[in-house]
Amino acid sequence: MTGRDGVPPGAYDPRRDDPHRAAGTPPGTDRAGDRPPLEPVPLRNRLGLNRTGTFDWDLERGVLELDPCGLEVFDLRPEEYDGRPATLTTRVAPEEGYRLDAAVSQAVQSGAHSYGAYFRVHCRDGAPRWTHTRGRILRDARGRPYRIVGLVQEAGTELADSALLRSLREDRQRQTQMVQQTTAALSRALSVADVTRVLTGTGGARRFGADALILGLVDNDRFEVIASTGLPGATPEEMLASRLDDTLPLSDAALSRRATFLGSRGELIARYPRLRPYLDRVPMGSAVFLPLVAQDRVVGALGLFGSEPKQHSAEDRNLALALGGVVAQSLQRAMLFDQEREFATGLQATMLPRRVPDIAGGEVTVRYHAARTGRDIGGDWYDVIPLPQGRTGLVVGDVQGHDTHAAAVMGQLRIALRAYATEGHSPETVLVRASRFLAELETERFATCTYVQADLESGALHLARAGHLGPLVWDAAGHTDWHPVRGGLPLGLATAFGQDHFPETQLFLEPDSMLLLCTDGLVEQPGQDIAAGIDALTAAVRDGPADLEALADRLSDQLWARPGSGDDMALVLLHRDPSPGTTTATPRIRLHVHQADPSGASEVRAVLRRMMDQWRAGPVAYDIEVAATELVTNALTHTDSGALVTAELLPAGTGARGGGRRRIRLEVEDRSSRWPRRRTPGETATSGRGLMMVEALADSWGAEPRGAGKALWCEFALPGEE
Repeated sequence: MTGRDGVPPGAYDPRRDDPHRAAGTPPGTDRAGDRPPLEPVPLRNRLGLNRTGTFDWDLERGVLELDPCGLEVFDLRPEEYDGRPATLTTRVAPEEGYRLDAAVSQAVQSGAHSYGAYFRVHCRDGAPRWTHTRGRILRDARGRPYRIVGLVQEAGTELADSALLRSLREDRQRQTQMVQQTTAALSRALSVADVTRVLTGTGGARRFGADALILGLVDNDRFEVIASTGLPGATPEEMLASRLDDTLPLSDAALSRRATFLGSRGELIARYPRLRPYLDRVPMGSAVFLPLVAQDRVVGALGLFGSEPKQHSAEDRNLALALGGVVAQSLQRAMLFDQEREFATGLQATMLPRRVPDIAGGEVTVRYHAARTGRDIGGDWYDVIPLPQGRTGLVVGDVQGHDTHAAAVMGQLRIALRAYATEGHSPETVLVRASRFLAELETERFATCTYVQADLESGALHLARAGHLGPLVWDAAGHTDWHPVRGGLPLGLATAFGQDHFPETQLFLEPDSMLLLCTDGLVEQPGQDIAAGIDALTAAVRDGPADLEALADRLSDQLWARPGSGDDMALVLLHRDPSPGTTTATPRIRLHVHQADPSGASEVRAVLRRMMDQWRAGPVAYDIEVAATELVTNALTHTDSGALVTAELLPAGTGARGGGRRRIRLEVEDRSSRWPRRRTPGETATSGRGLMMVEALADSWGAEPRGAGKALWCEFALPGEE
C-alpha cells in the first residue's frame, strides 16, 4: 500500500520531510549549497582514506616498491626509502622483522598463495604503530615464486577492537568460572552451617570477586547476621540481630528486595548514617548488598566488600545478581534440610532415655551423637536400667540403617529390651526375647547389641552379646583390655536362622575400675580398618582423664568428631567406686565357662595370656595357663556344671604362704560338692594327671568349699622379687 507519490505511509520521503527540498533547493546542492555534489573517488584515494598502502615486491631483483600510502604507513618520506627491503629495518624492530620474515618464508616454502601477519612499526617520534600486511604470492608455471603483491595497513583500531573483544570474552569466562565454582561448592552444602563454611572458608569471598563478605538471614521481622569473613573488625553486637528496616544495608536489601551497588565507603556512610560510628570496621572500597530471594521468598541478604573503590559495570552487576541467586537457592535448600533433620533428631531423642538413674556403688555417664551426613539419623541407642537386688543393666545397640524407620524400630526395641531386663531375666534370656520381638515386627531390620548385668557391690559382670563390640575394661592399675565375650548373631537374624542363643560371659570389675560400651560409630571410619579405631579408642581411654564426664567428652571430641566420622554413636561409661578403707585395688579377672562349651578352655588361656603379660608374670605365665586348662577340664568333665575362673594379682605378704613376693592366685569354682581326688595313673592311662601337674607347677594348691560347690585354687610366686 502506497500514497499518491508511491511512498509507503509513515516512511521518510526527502521530497516531503527535508526542509531544503521543500524550499525548492536545486538538486545539485544540499542544504543551500553547503555540500558539493558526490563525485567518484579514485581507488588510491580510497585506500589512503583507510590508511592502507600497496607494495610490489620483485623477488628476483630484490626490490620492494611502496606507493605513497604505504610509505605513510611506515612513516617514511620518499627520499628516505631506496626500494630495498633492508631499509625498512629503520622502522621495524629486529624481533618483529624476524617474525615477519618467518611468516613470509613459511608461506613461500609451503607453496601457499598468500600470507598475513601483524607487526609493530616504530614511528620517527618513537611511538609504536600496529600494522598488518597481507601479500599475494605469484608463481611461474613451475611453481617458483617470483613476485609478491600486497597491502600494508595501520591496524591500531582493529587490534584495539580485538583487544576489547578479547577482554570482554575473558571477563565472561571469568564470570562463568566464578558462577560455576560457587555453584559446585554450594552443591555439596546440605545445612546452613555447610553454606556458611563455603562462604567464609578459604577463598570464599574471592569466589564472588570480593575481599570481604557478610551473610544474614531473615526471621519474621528480624534480621540476624550468621557469618562474616575478611572484615577489619567483628560485627557490632547490636547489629548481629536487629529489626528489619532500612537503616542497615543488609536489612534494607532484604526489606526492599533491591540490590545496592556503592562505589566507595563514603557512599556507604552517606547512604546509611547508622554505620558512621563503625568506620574502622567498614572496608575502604566498594560494597554490594544483595537480597537473597528464592521462590519469591526473601531468605536473607549478602554483603560483598572490595578493598578499593570501584564503579560497578553492567557485567559486575549481572554477575553479583547471578551469584546472589545461587546463594539464595542453596540457603533455602539448606534451611529445609535443617528443618527435616531437626524433626528427625527430635524424634530420635524422644526414644532415648531422658535421664540416667543414679546407681549405688559407682557412677555412669552416657553420650550420644546423631549422624552428621545427609538427612541420616541412626538407630544407635543406649540404656541404663535399674534391676532387682541393687544391680544395674547397661545396654548399647545399633539398628540397621540410617533413617527415621531405623530410629522408630530402635525406640520399640529399646522399650522391649528394657521390659525384659526389668523382669530380672539373665542377659542371655533378655537377648533371646529381644531377638524374637524384633523378628515379629517384620521390619526386615536387624540390630546388634551388648547387654551387661552389673553388680557393683561384688563387682560381678554378666554379659551377653549379639553381633556387637565387646566391652573395654580399664582397671585401677592402668591396664586396658578388650575382654573376649562370646556372642551370637544380631537380634532378629538369630531368630530367623533358628540360632537365638547368646552364651553368657562373666567378668569382674575391680574397685576403682571402669567399663566402656560403645557402638561402631566411635571406632569405625570409611576406608579404614576397624582395628585402627579400636586401638585409638584404647589409647584415648588409657591416657584420658580420670574424671568420667571429662573422659566421655574427650572421647566424643577426639574420636567421634574427627574428620570422616559421619555415623551416629552411643557410648556408656561405668565406674565402680573404690572399696571403702582401701587405697589400692587387687587386679582380678573372672571368666565363666559354660558346661557344654568345648572351646571354653582355649578362651580362658587367651585371656590369661594377655593378663599375664600386663602383670609381668614372666616364665610362670605358661605354667598358669597349663594349670588353668587342667582345672577347667576337671570341672567340665567330672561335674554337671560350668566353671567360674578367677585370677588375681596378690601383693607381697598375702596369699596362702605370704612371703616377700607378689603372687598370682588362680581359682576354678564349680557347683559340685564332690571333693577332688588325687590319683596315681599308670603308664598307659589317658587321664588322672591333672592335679599332679597342678601340684608340680604351682607353689601351693588346695580346695575350698564354696556354698553349693567348691573351688580349686593354686598360687604362683612371681620370680625376681623379694
